Amino acid sequence: MPRGIAKDHDQKRTALRKGAAAYFAAHGYDRASMTGAARECGVSKALIYHYYDSKEALLFDILDAHLSDLAAVVAEAQPEGLPGLIRAILAAYADADAEHKLQLDALSTLPREMQAPLIALQRELVATMSGVIAAERPDLEADRLRAVTMTVFGILNWFYMWHRPGKGLSRAEYAELAAGFVRKGLEGV
Repeated sequence: MPRGIAKDHDQKRTALRKGAAAYFAAHGYDRASMTGAARECGVSKALIYHYYDSKEALLFDILDAHLSDLAAVVAEAQPEGLPGLIRAILAAYADADAEHKLQLDALSTLPREMQAPLIALQRELVATMSGVIAAERPDLEADRLRAVTMTVFGILNWFYMWHRPGKGLSRAEYAELAAGFVRKGLEGV
C-alpha cells in the first residue's frame, strides 16, 4: 500500500524551497548541488529527493511558488493604482531576495518546458504593471509604455542588491520614494 502524504507535507516543502533558494542564490545555481541544498536545509539527501526528483524540479518549484505568490499579490493590489502596486511588490519581495535572485539568474537554465509557465507568470506581472501605468498615462504609445513598465520593474527588481535591512530607507519608505519618482517621471514622458 502506498504511503500517504504527511500532515506537514506543505510546511516541509516550503522549508525546503526556502533553504534551497538561499543555498542556490548564495553559491550560484550552476555550482550548487542537491547534497548542499539538503545540508543547508538540515535534512538528508534522501528526504530532499523524496520531495524533488531533480535539482531542476526544485528550482522550478522555488520559482513557481515565488512568481505565483507575487502574481496573487499584484492582482490584489492592482485596484490601488501605481503607488499601491509598487508597495505591494516591494512588500512581497521582503523575504524573497534569494528567490528573486534565482528568478533573474537561474530561470534560463531550466528546460524550455519548465521555463514556459514561469515566463507566463512574469508576463502576467508585466501586463498588470503596464495596465496600471496605462491607466495613469493612457496617451503613451506602446513602445513608451513598455519602456516605462520595464523601467519601473528595474527600479523595484534591483532593490535587493543594495538594500540592507536596518540601514537607510525601509522597504516601505523606498516604496513611497519609488512611487513618487515614477509618478513624477510619468509626467515628463
